Parts: sequence; C-alpha cells; structure tokens
Amino acid sequence: MAETPQSDDLPQTAVPSAPAAGTDEGAAAPLIVPLVAESSGLVAPGNPWWLRALVIAFIAAAVSVIWFTNAFLSDRFAETTRNRADVRLALYTGHIMSELQRTAVVPLLLARDPALISSLNTGDYATTSQRLISAQAEIGAASIQLLDDTGRTVAATDRTEIGSNHSTLGHFVNAQRSKETVFTLDESPSGGYEFSYSRAILSEGQLIGVIVVGVELQKFERSWAGISEAVAITDSENRVILTTEPRWRGQVLAEALARMPPSALERAFRVTADWANDPPDAYVGGEAVMRTDARIPFHGWRITSFTTYAAIREKVNAVLALEIMGFAVLLALIFYLLSRRARSQSAMFRRESAELRQLNLRLQREIAEREKVQKDLAVAEQTIAQSSKLAALGEMSAAVSHELNQPLAAMKTYLAGARLLLQRKRPEEALSSFQRIDDLIERMGAITRQLKSYARKGGEAFEPVDVRASVSSALSMMEPSLRTRSIKITRMVPRTPVMVMADRVRLEQVIINLLRNALDATRGAVEPHVEILLTAGETATLAVRDNGHGIVDLDNLFEPFYTTKKPGEGVGLGLAISSGIVKDLGGRLTARNAPGGGAVFEVQLPILAAKTQAAE
Repeated sequence: MAETPQSDDLPQTAVPSAPAAGTDEGAAAPLIVPLVAESSGLVAPGNPWWLRALVIAFIAAAVSVIWFTNAFLSDRFAETTRNRADVRLALYTGHIMSELQRTAVVPLLLARDPALISSLNTGDYATTSQRLISAQAEIGAASIQLLDDTGRTVAATDRTEIGSNHSTLGHFVNAQRSKETVFTLDESPSGGYEFSYSRAILSEGQLIGVIVVGVELQKFERSWAGISEAVAITDSENRVILTTEPRWRGQVLAEALARMPPSALERAFRVTADWANDPPDAYVGGEAVMRTDARIPFHGWRITSFTTYAAIREKVNAVLALEIMGFAVLLALIFYLLSRRARSQSAMFRRESAELRQLNLRLQREIAEREKVQKDLAVAEQTIAQSSKLAALGEMSAAVSHELNQPLAAMKTYLAGARLLLQRKRPEEALSSFQRIDDLIERMGAITRQLKSYARKGGEAFEPVDVRASVSSALSMMEPSLRTRSIKITRMVPRTPVMVMADRVRLEQVIINLLRNALDATRGAVEPHVEILLTAGETATLAVRDNGHGIVDLDNLFEPFYTTKKPGEGVGLGLAISSGIVKDLGGRLTARNAPGGGAVFEVQLPILAAKTQAAE
C-alpha cells in the first residue's frame, strides 16, 4: 500500500487566475467609462459650449418639425377623409330616397286595378297572385300582398303568406284610417324591420281590401357591408333601423355605441394610437373613428357613418418616416464630425492602457509563481513530517511486536504445562497456570490498549465524535485488506477537530463500507487511487473518491440488494445500510460520477457547534 503524504489542513488561499490577454481589471477598467462617453464627441474637452448648444438646438428643431408636420398632415388628411364621407353619405341618401319614391307610387296604381277590385268583390282569387307576381317583376318591389277587408291575405307574391292574418299589423290598420298611401315600419320575426307602403282599396266608397307593397331597403345593408365603414340609419326617435352592425339594430345609437366597451388590450393601444390625432368622434369595437351625419328627407331619418383613422395614420406615418430618416442621417453626420477628435484622444488612452495591461500581466505572473513556490514548500514540509510519523510508527510496531513475543511464548509454555497437569489430574496446579496466562493477557492488553480492534460491537448512544478520529480508526481496521494490494490512499483532513453528534461505531461502519466500495471499484484500474477529503463548514462533509469505473445507475444505487458485483462478492446491502445510518444521524449520503472518471461518495452531517459542545 502506497500512501501519499497526509495534509492536516486544507489550503486556505488560491492562486488568482490571470486575466485574459487584452484585459486589465486594475488599470484598464477605469478608462472604459471616459472612452465611451467621449466617443460621442459632445463631451470631448476640445468642443466649445456653443457647438454643443448648436447640436442640442438642431435636435430640438428636428423634434419640432416632426411634431408640426404630424399635426398639419393629420388635420389635412382628416378633413379630406371627412369630405369624402360627406359625399358618400349624400350618395347613400339619394339611393334610399330613389327606392322609397319608386315604390311609393305602386300601391296607388294597384289600388285602382279593375282586376284586383273585381277579385275582392267576387271572391275569385285564382289568377290574382300571378298578376301580383307579374307586377312585382315589372316594378322590382320586395313583395306585394292583397288583403281583404278583414286583414286576411288573399293573394301574394310569396304564396306561403296566403291565408295569414294582418288585421293587427300597422300597415293594415294605418291603411284603413287613411285614404292615402301610408308608409309603415314593422318589426319582423327575425329581429329586423320590414318597410312597406299600403293603401286602401275602395269600391263604391266602401273598403273592400288593402294592397301592401314591401320596400327592399335591406339590400343597402348588404352593399354597405363590403366597405370598411360602419353605417347606420336612425328614425325620428334616434333608433337604429338599418345598419351594417347587426348588434345595433333596434337600439338607440348612443346606447349601442356605449354597450361596446373596448377590451383591456384595445384600451392600452388607445394611448399610443390617438396621441397625434384630435379626440375621436366615437369608438367602434374599441377603435377610434370619425363620425359623419347627414339628414334623410323622409320621416325625420338620419344616416351616420363611422370612418377609421387607419388610412390617415398610414399616410402621415409615411411622411414622418421620411423626415425622421433625413434628420437621423444629418445627426449621424454631425456626430461623426464631432467624434473625430475624440477618437484621436482615445487612441492615446488606449496606448497607455495597453502598457498598464502588460505591467499587470507581469505582476499577476509573479504572484502566481510565488504562491506556487509557497504551496510546494508546504507540501514538502508535510512530506517530511509524514515521513517522521511513519518512522515513529515503524519503531513503535517493532517495540510492540517485541513485547508481545515474550508473553505469547510464555502463554504457550503455560498452556502446555496446564494440559500436562490436567492429564495427570492435578487441577489445582493447572488453575495456577491459567491464572498466570490471564496475567499475561492483561499485560498484552496494556501493550495494545492504544490500538483499535479490527471488529467490535457498538451501541446506540450518541456522543460527540471527532470525524478525523473515525477516519483514522476505519483506515486502521482496513489495514489488513490494504496490505494485500498496491493502492494509493490520499487523506486530507483539517487541523482542528471536526465534531459531530453520532454513534462512533456506526459512523466508522459507514466509512469502512465506503472504503470497501472504493477498493472494489478500483480493482481493474492501472494505478488505483482513493482520496479521502474531510471539510468543516456549515456541515461536516466527508468525501471518498476513487478512479474506478464509476456508477452506472445512480437512481437505484441505494436500493437494497442492488449490486453490480459478481455473485458471491456482495449482496447489495452495504450502501443501503450506510444510507440508513447516515439518515439516522441527521445527515445524508449522496453519490455522483466525477468529471475525470470514477465515483464520489459524500457524507454530510450536522456540525457540532461550540455552544452545543458546552451544553453537552
């Protein structure tokens, strides 16, 4: 067994790493801030104050021009968009009025049709529906219905309506009350509105029926839905009757807009979207819009459109982008001209910094070399001290061997004499020989009292234990196994005691198990090596490292009966028992593979503080 010199204390200092080439923490770092600050050119010592003021004035002028351009173009493009919206509303109004006027004359013509009057008088409606269908095709009305004097549909362009009762609907009631053509707005079963003209049919001054002609205004909703605007038509009560937003239909326009609050994300975007515009007229779906109103000369109707600012913002942003790009190019040119002198000064600072870096590198190398020499000297001193210890141990072993040989020889003689006396039936004299043998055993015990027994039984009593002593005792017990192999053992422990509360025998059992595993793991290594490292911090940590084959399955390592040894060499209980013992002692046992190969087992136990020791 070859054992390296023992280190009684861990190294307390480390050689500082030399900085990478081109860096200097001591001299170059303070120069970084002035170099960066002077690189802009504005803070260069040679630049006069009026030049700095001129640059600041240029930046302020650029910001002012961009702000003014944004405001001017936003107003101009917004006015253009509003004018276009007015023209569009005028076209929409003309289309609606044309449709209403064209349909308004149809009830008057049909109310005077002799064929319809004859059908109502005779009750013969065989050809009436076909006649209405022909009239619908000629005038393009939405629908035509013929009602008798009770409000029952007797003929219609939609034959499914024949037989339905309209006696309570507005177009029938209004037509009975007036002798003229009346316009009626009724709610449809689908949730929308139906627009119709109705007129009473008279025969000899008596009401015999009502003609109802539907107005196709819903087609305008479908045509408006294809554009990007939201359009709504309201009646005299400001109630939405036609709109491209189905959710608004039947509601007061102001309430319809108020019932569509923007989402949290849309409210956040409002802050940035409207900063350059006038306050928006309204919000539709959380988006700022421009509102345009126009009057429809029919029953107090009004038409309203909502136009987004997206197109305006795109045009303004295109011009602003060109301005910002131009100012940025000019500002970059100014900074380039101002930074030329700063660069020449910074070149001088860099040369001085390079010289300081070289001096710092040389100083770092000298410090590293000196600390390496000091470390080698400490290792040499430890080697000499260990050699002295080994020499003293050899002398002590020789003395112990010499002292034990004589009692052993005497015991052999006394045993032979006692055997002979017993054969001659002289037990009293034989007892005397046994007493002398017992005295010799006491003498041998006194000689070997300072040596540890190879196997002993321990109790469950916890007591303050110095982990260093437990490591030494475990190595002594493992000495017969270590002598059979050539293995390098490195042990590094602190100078001061490392005290823990533990059962001394069980703690030594854990250490012996870890050492046995390390010896088994290095059995196939070319140069087997086992390291024992003991450190004391917040916890007492004992690490046993080997250069063997490492650990294959870390997850199942501490499971009972898990082993990688051949049959007959182990049953897989050593690490499981050791883990349980360490857990009982209030610590933990961990394992990992070392980066350079081999395995590392660590035992962490609570350190016994000075106050705890005093209390004990």
